[in-house]
This record gives sequence, structure tokens and C-alpha cells, in this order.
Amino acid sequence: MNFKDNASLILSLKEGNRKAFSYLIDTFHHDLCVYANSLINNNIQAEDVVQNVFIRLWEKRNNLNEHFSLKSFLYKSVYNEFIDQYRKTQSVLRIEKIYIEYINTIVDHNSKEDTDKLISLVKDTIQQLPPKCKQIFELSKTEGLSNIEISEFLNINIKTVEAQITKGYKTIRASLKEKINSILFLLFKTQIFN
Repeated sequence: MNFKDNASLILSLKEGNRKAFSYLIDTFHHDLCVYANSLINNNIQAEDVVQNVFIRLWEKRNNLNEHFSLKSFLYKSVYNEFIDQYRKTQSVLRIEKIYIEYINTIVDHNSKEDTDKLISLVKDTIQQLPPKCKQIFELSKTEGLSNIEISEFLNINIKTVEAQITKGYKTIRASLKEKINSILFLLFKTQIFN
């Protein structure tokens, strides 16, 4: 099989041809790592980004289009993976700062019993969400999946994911009123620092 031809390579990948996948890695791995490192400036993270791209490509190989340039697709995928990781890192840094501020506020104003009651109330409210809303909310807030990951995992539109998460927050806010922010940070602290 001639893997140098873009369309033939994609067809072979879609058929699950492991030799085609090995050829793809051998051909593009080094250059993609160099590119990823130019974005991240960290060799280990660059390797992780490229590895994630190859894993995702193999898992989603049936969705590949023979008319697309595989090389362009790989470079774009590395860039998108870098952006996703960057956003998560920046988001975590902001959340950590806010979390520390809220913990200090809670320690100052609430007893442990009050905090435990509020956490229990949040958990009960989440359990009472409609099934689809509950599933999406837990995947996002408990499992730490991004909206895109949830969309792909459940095979639904990303707007549906966003709408269900918003619905979950509204329901919890209505249940807890002004104490919601403090409790959500306590409840999901393991996700934030893992």
C-alpha cells in the first residue's frame, strides 16, 4: 500500500490499518513535536500534546475525510490541543485564587456543621436534576470534562451541553440562594486541584 498518497493513507487509517498509523507517526511525530514545543516551550508537554493528537486521531479515524490534507489536519490539531491545555491551565490558576478567597470567607463565617449541611444540600439538589442535565453537570463539575469532551462523549451538540450546565446552575442557585458560590468551590475543590 502506498501510504505517501494522502487519500490512500486516510483510507488505510479508516480501515484500522496499524501499519498506516505507524507510518503516520514515523512521518509526522518529530516535526509535530518541534511545532508543539515552539508553542509551549516545554519538550515534555509538547510530547504529551502530540501524543494526545495521535491518540484522538486513531480513536476518531472513521470521521476522517479523504479530501482533507492529513498534514494540515495534524498541525491544526496540535494547535487546538495546545489552546485547550492553555485555557485549562489559565482557568485553574484563576479558580485557585478565587477558591482560596472563598475558603477564607467560609472559615470566618460558617461553622463546620453549617458548611456540611450546605454541601449536603448541593449534592441533594444535583441528584434531583433531570437525568440528562444531571449527567452533563456531573461530567463537567465532578469529572472535570470540558464542554467539548462532554459533547464528543455523549455525541450531542456543544450548545446542548452548555444549556444543560446553565440549567443545573440555575436550579442549584434557586435552591441555595446567596451561599451557592462558596459551596460550589468547596464541593468541587478536588477537581480544581487535581
